[in-house]
Amino acid sequence: MGAAPTTAAPRRRRRAVPWVFLGLWTVLLALASPFAAQLADVQQDRAVDYLPASAESTEVADIQDQLPGGQATELVLVYHRDGGLSAADRATARRQIARIAEEHRLAAEPRGVPSKDGTTLMYPVVSTEPGQDEEKRDALVDAVRDTARGSGGLSVDVGGPGALSTDASKVYDSLGGPLLYTTAAVVAVLLVLIYRSPFLWLVPLAVAGVADYLAMAVAYGLHQGFGTSVSGQSSGIMTILVFGAGTDYALLLVSRYREELRRFERPYDAMAAALRGCGPAVLASSGTVAAGLLCLLAADLNSSRGMGPLGTVGVLCALVAMLTLLPAVLVLLGRRVFWPLIPAFGSAPRQRRGLFAAMGASAGRRPRTVLAGGAVLLGALALGALNLPGALKQEDSFTRTPESVTAMETLAAAYPERGTRPLTVMAPADRADEALGTIRDTRGVDSAERGRTGEEWTEISVIAASAPESAGERAAIEALRDRLDGSYVGGASAQQLDLRDTSDRDRALVVPLVLAAVLLVLVALLRSLVAPLLLLAAVVAVWGASLGIAGLLFEPLFGFEGTDPGLGLLSFVFLVALGVDYGIFLMHRMREECLNAAEPGTAALTALRTTGGVIASAGLVLAATFAVLTNMPLVQLVELGFVIAVGVLLDTFLVRTYLVTSASVALGRKVWWPGPLSKAPPAPAPEPERQPAATT
Repeated sequence: MGAAPTTAAPRRRRRAVPWVFLGLWTVLLALASPFAAQLADVQQDRAVDYLPASAESTEVADIQDQLPGGQATELVLVYHRDGGLSAADRATARRQIARIAEEHRLAAEPRGVPSKDGTTLMYPVVSTEPGQDEEKRDALVDAVRDTARGSGGLSVDVGGPGALSTDASKVYDSLGGPLLYTTAAVVAVLLVLIYRSPFLWLVPLAVAGVADYLAMAVAYGLHQGFGTSVSGQSSGIMTILVFGAGTDYALLLVSRYREELRRFERPYDAMAAALRGCGPAVLASSGTVAAGLLCLLAADLNSSRGMGPLGTVGVLCALVAMLTLLPAVLVLLGRRVFWPLIPAFGSAPRQRRGLFAAMGASAGRRPRTVLAGGAVLLGALALGALNLPGALKQEDSFTRTPESVTAMETLAAAYPERGTRPLTVMAPADRADEALGTIRDTRGVDSAERGRTGEEWTEISVIAASAPESAGERAAIEALRDRLDGSYVGGASAQQLDLRDTSDRDRALVVPLVLAAVLLVLVALLRSLVAPLLLLAAVVAVWGASLGIAGLLFEPLFGFEGTDPGLGLLSFVFLVALGVDYGIFLMHRMREECLNAAEPGTAALTALRTTGGVIASAGLVLAATFAVLTNMPLVQLVELGFVIAVGVLLDTFLVRTYLVTSASVALGRKVWWPGPLSKAPPAPAPEPERQPAATT
């Protein structure tokens, strides 16, 4: 009789554990709520915000803040009539410009510049009214657009760097809701198809939403505490990672939990066994992703450097939620959450020959042939990267044409012989006249005028003789930087040039760091050198093939005029870090089979048969979440989402299934070199020969 309370007490404690975790998460969300809501307020999406502090164009923006009125906002008002502007059109333009000058603080009186064909009249407008305040800049642009209106066939568009920044900012501000809802809807549909349950899909989806909310709060804390840069792109990618990686971890845990429910009567015991079984692999995979993303801290580009911590925050918040909150909710709901396919205690799962068993068998019969064919296919696809379009221009970064881009297109057609977007030179005030003379004598410069003057610096506005972001304008920028000693050349076109150059330097630095970091994690996990190198070679091949497919489709199919300069680096980091995840699940199970005395070939096929379904489901979910970005209105997001989604699918259904398995079968025990598994086990000692017993 006395033993009953002793047995009941641990049961009561076990039943209380899920409620404790649920209570802790409730408190945590209450504390995080005030901070999560403020993340959107600290996003910075100007081109100069993406650049490093060492770039010349950033120096120009910083010096502008010291001049009277602070940083200037440059606009261009474009008046256009197809048949040619009339006298009434020009009068309308003068009247509207005069009203704008009365209502806003301008750096200089705007002067109209007519086109040679008489169809277009442009007025460059420079205002110091907003300073660095993005909300005031957007309000200025909206007010100017309200004033400058056309009628009766006269079109009036407001363009220029300030208007482009405003249109981009509005697009980024509008991403949060649609991106979150679309991602959640895509994940929900896939989970319903995978689980075949009307209720189970709600649990991991709700937990992923909670993890995303926590990640937003932590990201805001990083910005406030350490100055981590936050952009619309990085916060959007963070949400994608929370739902994509978090759902992957949930798939692994729920799959193992379903198995353990057949072995354990109580859900708590089954969940404990599931966490012991798949927890190490989930921790290792999330650690690999975090290590790869944190390498972005070495990047000089603000946007890439900020992406590292925010992506890591998303992955780690998803990990913590899926290993604490998800198990608690599943245990509290019990077996009925799996309805109608409830795993009964003591039952055996239905055995059937699966797709991955058949694929593994085909790869195992001729491993070298499959490996060579796959390598040739990936290499051929990678050649398509040579067809990628050049650097993406600022006005080509929208999938739908805003007013600022319409204005720039009109200017490009009406003024083909000159630049329409001013460059900004900051010269020392005591040498401004000398700098102005040098600028006017520089090849590729059409005109130059003095602007504002402060205590130490003078602003000079320069018009290039070539179109914005053309080869001629880039040559003019480089010539000015070579000839002007002690001055800085900035402006929108110079910012794009610095963005491209910095992206090239970052790629050369960060790519080796990512490979080294991921290799170290894999070596520590798999106790081998060959297996980690095999996985890294596989994901690098996937990256090259994905860029090749993009090169074949971006311009011919999508109509993209350029490639985002950061696409190569970001797609590499994400594909390597996330692709190695699935390699960890596969190779870790393969190692377990080898430790259980299975032959390497048998171990590889067994690992594929047992993990293939879960890896395929996880790969589909991750690819689908990144594919959500292809529906966004910014070209750089569409390009990044497309390359990563294609890469994940290639990795899941070709590389991980056929090539890694074939290579493992072909290498045999060498795949575990130099670890103990690379050595053949000693042959069992022969039994001593028995002598017949002597008869008495």
